[in-house]
Amino acid sequence: MWGAEEDDEGDVGRERWGNVRDAAGQSWRQRALCSQTDPEVFFPEKGGSTKDAKQVCARCEVREKCLQWALDHDERFGIWGGMSERERRRYKHEHDSAA
Repeated sequence: MWGAEEDDEGDVGRERWGNVRDAAGQSWRQRALCSQTDPEVFFPEKGGSTKDAKQVCARCEVREKCLQWALDHDERFGIWGGMSERERRRYKHEHDSAA
């Protein structure tokens, strides 16, 4: 999806962390609103509220890329692309079943 690209130092394989740069020289993670927010919001305690994180995600321009990254990498913790781990699991199951 994002493919391997070399950074300024010649490193390859940074796509694993979503650091592949766009035409403006920024990775989707740098453009993500969560990069400007306390990370604790996106990793609530078990049973804790996900409301604040989901509100940030709802306004984020890279929400879809973030969600896709979490699905592709089987991310098991935190809020990614506006979905909790349980929601991502359900989403993946529904879309895998449809395919």
